[in-house]
Amino acid sequence: MARRTFFSFHYRPDCWRAAQIRNSWVTKDKDNRQSAGFFDSAEWEEVKRKQDSEIEKWIDRQLDGTSVTAVLVGSNTAHRKWIDYEIRSSYNRGNGLLAIYVHNQKNSQGQISSQGINPFSYWSITQNGSKRYFTEMFQSYDWVANDGYNNIADWIESAARARGK
Repeated sequence: MARRTFFSFHYRPDCWRAAQIRNSWVTKDKDNRQSAGFFDSAEWEEVKRKQDSEIEKWIDRQLDGTSVTAVLVGSNTAHRKWIDYEIRSSYNRGNGLLAIYVHNQKNSQGQISSQGINPFSYWSITQNGSKRYFTEMFQSYDWVANDGYNNIADWIESAARARGK
């Protein structure tokens, strides 16, 4: 089952890696590109020049109709303002969440980067008086080491089912 998925990532350093990952999934389903939750990079360049309230509305529109949010974790993804907003909004909508480390995926110059901190390490909820971190609740994968090209559909499906979607 194809899930409409929102991909959250730190735009400037990880755009190339994110495009490779997002496009690798789409090549398996060429007739249904919308299922991947894509947006044009030129659109993001335009949106990021707007006020915060307009960016929030744009992100919310991108999340509409999605059932999963995949956070692509690069070297500097954690603590990014818009990544945090996307995680919070996704969780509040009931989206399945997963983290995918992208540091081993080569960039446009063929370079890899250092592993970043999983943003889920900083997110928690309190259930029955106990604090549960998102890292305990949601799965994390390494795109290269865990063969993301062949497994991303399963990861997305598992994330959706974990949230009852």
